[in-house]
Amino acid sequence: MSSKQIRQSKIKEIITSKTVSSQEELLEYLNESGFDTTQATLSRDLHEIGIVRVPDDNGFKYVFHQDDNSQAIKQIIGMEIISVLNNESTVVVKTMPGRAQGVAIYLDKLKGSHIIGTVAGDDTIIIIPDSNANVKLLIDKISQIMG
Repeated sequence: MSSKQIRQSKIKEIITSKTVSSQEELLEYLNESGFDTTQATLSRDLHEIGIVRVPDDNGFKYVFHQDDNSQAIKQIIGMEIISVLNNESTVVVKTMPGRAQGVAIYLDKLKGSHIIGTVAGDDTIIIIPDSNANVKLLIDKISQIMG
């Protein structure tokens, strides 16, 4: 994975796990995580990933654009998934180390995915489908994300 993809994965992780109200705040979080980047680069990353700044009760915060299925996010998630395994009733997704929670959040938000819920560890996600009959559809959907 390129440094840009790694940085964008970290941005996504920060946005989904913390309330971030400014680019300066996001730059601080990135610096704490070992990413030395400029505001111009961060601004381009936010645009490519599809993260926007919206009003919040406490001012503003960054969130994923309503279209969580944007191609940029889908490509990043697809690169983070290593494999998909299943039996008759459960799907298990293996991810890159430390990325299971971010991928699980993305999968939970997919429309029409037939997912009741996910449980994520460090590099493994257990997915509970809405029906055993939909396991194949769920695997196909994840395979599409993987490219």
